[in-house]
Amino acid sequence: MLDILVWLCVVAVFLGAAPQLAALLQFLLVGVHGVRNHYPLCAPVTCRVAVLIPAWNEGLVIDNTVEHMMSLDYPRHALRVYIIDDASTDDTPQVAQAAALRYPGTVFHLRRENGGQGKAHTLNHGLAHVLDDDWMQAVLITDADVVFSRDALSKMVRHLHDPQVGAVTAYIKEGSAPGGFVSRSIAFEYITAQAASRRAQNVMGVMACLAGGAQLHTRENLIAIGGAIDTSTLAEDTYSTFLTELRGRRALFDANAIVWAEEPDALASLWKQRLRWARGNLQLTWAFRHAWFRPFSHRGIGGWMFGLIWFSTLLMPILMLAAMAGGLTLLFVHQGWAWRAFHVLWLINAFVYLFVLLFSCVIDAPTARRAWLEGVLFPGLVSVGLMVWSIFPAQMQSLLASFPGFDGRWDWRAVVAVLLYAWVGACMAAAWGLYRLERAGAPAWIVRPLLAVVGYGPVLCAVSFAAYVAEWRGAERQWDKTVKVGKVRQLG
Repeated sequence: MLDILVWLCVVAVFLGAAPQLAALLQFLLVGVHGVRNHYPLCAPVTCRVAVLIPAWNEGLVIDNTVEHMMSLDYPRHALRVYIIDDASTDDTPQVAQAAALRYPGTVFHLRRENGGQGKAHTLNHGLAHVLDDDWMQAVLITDADVVFSRDALSKMVRHLHDPQVGAVTAYIKEGSAPGGFVSRSIAFEYITAQAASRRAQNVMGVMACLAGGAQLHTRENLIAIGGAIDTSTLAEDTYSTFLTELRGRRALFDANAIVWAEEPDALASLWKQRLRWARGNLQLTWAFRHAWFRPFSHRGIGGWMFGLIWFSTLLMPILMLAAMAGGLTLLFVHQGWAWRAFHVLWLINAFVYLFVLLFSCVIDAPTARRAWLEGVLFPGLVSVGLMVWSIFPAQMQSLLASFPGFDGRWDWRAVVAVLLYAWVGACMAAAWGLYRLERAGAPAWIVRPLLAVVGYGPVLCAVSFAAYVAEWRGAERQWDKTVKVGKVRQLG
């Protein structure tokens, strides 16, 4: 019976490596993207594009976004910009109306008098307007704070030369100026979550999400998915992506189409934003429950590879807690196996960490130069220390034994050892504590160093766990807007 328990615990520990292995698989596929991509099927085309910008109290940022839209390297006669004002109470209406006067026939202000229902409802107001006539051939959905590089739209539109393509997304880069520790951590995260992962998804023939701030749909695709954005989940962009692919059209990512967005630089704002995303993904997973792991599907949403990657990420908090429970149980019932499992788990983490860190620096060198420290500290100093321990166990054991009084007995050092074995799951509790500390009013000079110790990655895992709780409790599905204040960098 004890042997069965030991093996179950070992398996539980290794479950904690599943998200890392999924990340490694995606990064390996990035290399394939150089020879397996959609660029040979691209050609310069000029579609009539209607740009929809949902705006609720975006007076600080909307004018900058419009001006950059007007400076795009795209024919003006084929571009119309619609600012969909969701009953704003600031000066958004006045700013939008002034832009419409500056660019008559190109910029339009659409006002919703009864707003506050969320981004999807606001977009549907605009979609109904542009679908009402036959001018529009494609719709670009973006956000009020997003700034497009001059050639970004042209690079997205070129994929529409292939009639099998229904939608295209761009590489959204974190563009806050000046940025802080949290926003630079997001910048590094976006290398892994967009520049790498979405290239891999191009190779797999399935896109997980058309970024909400830069998604281009053909008119035919919009009609095929119902002519409106889904309002039943908090992940309207991912929902549209899945529908596109399930209706038989391709959704693609173009890493060379660069857009910039302002991102949070406070844990409280980040938590609010990512909780909405995480809850939306849970809702979406259930809504498309019949699409997963289709028996004869090797590509697309029903493919086994995409399913394993999706659920390895979605279930990461559960996998981490399972690894913690397995490791702690082994520590008390079979210390030999406890060390072996702990050692292998953190060796895997160390290998993937180094591979992803170095590969990310190659994929997007400018961002890596700006956020290299946040990349190094992404898992947190404690986790980095555990990886070093796994690579150099003898040296670390000697270092630990050099502390006065450490002789293997149950003393405070043994308690520290237990905490280190538990860190794979306990890091989420530490991250939640940092979030609560900031919410309680702790200054940044206290929270940021602690965040470097705990890690930005554990914060994302803690948010995912909070999403489980929110969905289990049936919390209101409220689209809680992330406030932007106009810090996105100005581009030439």
